[in-house]
Amino acid sequence: MHEVDMLIEWFKENTIEKSMVAFSGGVDSSVVAYTSKLALGGNAIAVTADYKTLSRDELEEAKIIAKEIGIKHVIIEYNELNDINFIANDRYRCYYCRENLAKHLLDVARDYNCTLIVDGTNIDDLRDERYGIIAMREHKIRSPLVELGIDKLKVREIAKALGLSNWDKPSNSCLASRIGRGINITYERLKRIEEAEKIVKMMTGAKQVRVRDHDSIARIEIGRDERHLMFDTNILDAIDSKLKMLGFKFVTIDAMGYKSGSMNILQ
Repeated sequence: MHEVDMLIEWFKENTIEKSMVAFSGGVDSSVVAYTSKLALGGNAIAVTADYKTLSRDELEEAKIIAKEIGIKHVIIEYNELNDINFIANDRYRCYYCRENLAKHLLDVARDYNCTLIVDGTNIDDLRDERYGIIAMREHKIRSPLVELGIDKLKVREIAKALGLSNWDKPSNSCLASRIGRGINITYERLKRIEEAEKIVKMMTGAKQVRVRDHDSIARIEIGRDERHLMFDTNILDAIDSKLKMLGFKFVTIDAMGYKSGSMNILQ
């Protein structure tokens, strides 16, 4: 595939010593990590940040995909909840998140003599309110998918061609993105969201699920092509009961289904 060759060549042209990929285990960063490995072999490193707003399932998935790619995988740990700017959860939350990540990536890059740090941002990501991208750019972290004009659909085509098992994995984001703006981010609230989403997935079989936390209200978004999975009164009763046991007073279903960035639209 032509785009694979373009990415391989991009890494060869831009890497002086070693490259490091900010690796979430999602399809975008997986394609970037895989092509960096093809281009640079042992001089390519994938780094995953366990910063306490990443679900345990996502962390395990990142480990699995890194092994699949065969790339050296480094996991770093820090706690975003120690940052008062981040937990305040204002419109710049993603900026503070990515600023923290960038600083930690720079530390790891120095340890491993990496001269290039990249992420999995694609050109479709530029269409939304993405203060996190600004933070990464300020720290000279680059996005080969953006620089080569590759969008999400093409990323999935590349991933499928490369044989990556997560090529059709639904998009995901940190658990903090589910919390209504202005509501403080806490460990307890993040765990509640994580558990709620597991329950909805288990009860419905849906792949794309968000439980938006509006304090006392849980607003469930499910993939638009999966909404029919909710049309069972027994399932609805069970979800309502289980989510209320987690502390929500009201459980609602968003009729329009999942939409990336819906919290930005509402607030």
